[in-house]
Amino acid sequence: MKIRLVVAIGVSCSLVSMAVAGTRTKPPKIGDPPEASNVRLVGHNDLQARSAYQPIVHKQGGRYIAYIGHHGGTPDTPKPVNPVTGQAEFDGTSIVDVTDPKHPQYLAHIPGEEGLDEAGGAQMVRACDGEDLPKGQKGATYLLRTFGNAAHEIYDVTDPAHPKLLTRLDGLKGTHKNFWECKTGIAYLVSGAPGWRVPRMTQVYDLSDPAHPVKIRDFGLSGQDPASTGFIPMYLHGGISLPDSNRVYFGYGTNKDGMLQIVDREKLLKGPTEPTKENLAYPEVGRLQLSAFNGAHTVFPMPKMPVAEYAHETDGQTRDFMMIVNEEIVNECREPRQMVWFADITVENRPTIISSYTVPEKSGNFCERGGRFGSHSSNEAMDAVFYKKLAMITFFNAGLRVLDVRNPYQPREVGYFIPSIDKNTYKRCVKEADGSQHCKTAIQSNNVETDDRGYIYVVDRANTGLDILELTGEARKIAGLK
Repeated sequence: MKIRLVVAIGVSCSLVSMAVAGTRTKPPKIGDPPEASNVRLVGHNDLQARSAYQPIVHKQGGRYIAYIGHHGGTPDTPKPVNPVTGQAEFDGTSIVDVTDPKHPQYLAHIPGEEGLDEAGGAQMVRACDGEDLPKGQKGATYLLRTFGNAAHEIYDVTDPAHPKLLTRLDGLKGTHKNFWECKTGIAYLVSGAPGWRVPRMTQVYDLSDPAHPVKIRDFGLSGQDPASTGFIPMYLHGGISLPDSNRVYFGYGTNKDGMLQIVDREKLLKGPTEPTKENLAYPEVGRLQLSAFNGAHTVFPMPKMPVAEYAHETDGQTRDFMMIVNEEIVNECREPRQMVWFADITVENRPTIISSYTVPEKSGNFCERGGRFGSHSSNEAMDAVFYKKLAMITFFNAGLRVLDVRNPYQPREVGYFIPSIDKNTYKRCVKEADGSQHCKTAIQSNNVETDDRGYIYVVDRANTGLDILELTGEARKIAGLK
């Protein structure tokens, strides 16, 4: 283990212990084993060689079902054949039974919007049970998903092998990273609503009866609304709500001009809804502006968190933290490094960046491997097995990185897993100034999720499929897994 000093721009330093043994310095090729430390492969599904975005794992009727949102197709395979139906279908939503993680079973595919990469597919998925929703049907399970960039859809997936469309919210653009409160039914839908000046803002809906959505309001930053002129603030990427804490956290930007917005949930839901400057500002509690170099793809709250280092102090033993993950969007290190930041938000109107984390590029010569190198997303499940102990971060061609976050002032890497490329792994290309281009085949670990059993689910943007992982060694001990 080596200790390296990572200096964040304009913020304090954080010591990050890097587990780099086992990474290769030359680009991988088909047949090479995965690169790993304290993480091992349990199972795999090729997801019909579709580019994948968001996985969730839902405990459903004694089974564990993975719902996986897909980007649109790649140029060589815009409409892969679904072996379940024998039909060529545009990328949409994969439904996989992962009850036995060693042998995941592909159940169904729901086609998405026609288009390539971000322009098509059905990227985002969330699920709620009828027992949890105030007006849901007992015994039912519902899936909320985007339809490309044009709509939000709700399916009845009580029988996950035979999903049934219930309703559709249409006429939109830029639909993306939603959040759904199962206990209340409130959903924060990332949309580009007609008239708004940005491709993505928030539409708040009551989905407590999934078959009959009720709109509550449109929400965004002043300057994004239809009546504004002049400067337009960076658009929304997504958010997470904590109803018990009366807070909603929104992340704006992806790879630049990022911002965390802290919002009073009750004021958002019950306050005046006309999108005036005053009404849009009314629910806001605080905000944190990031560097112009970095965005806020994922904002992940860790409130009321004890820090052992401060256990004997008279004040500040327990604090509120936010993990902010940027998204790298340019191949082969041709933009500022996107990474992971930790903020102390205990004093909500004065949130402060306290530390940062990145994978050392030289540990695997990642700028030379092809595709994107930099952070993208974190797991969002808050099951006790990992929450406030370990965070799972995807770093595109550097794979999954496992962080010890028990002291957010000093995040520490304790494991990693870089999947093997295979025949399905799609090339990533870079255009040169003279108009020529070169292409390389590289893993692009896109999003990650976990379940309450301690399994980790990583999906690949470059068509390599789903890897199901488990921790070993020190990382497993931190989680308290046997």
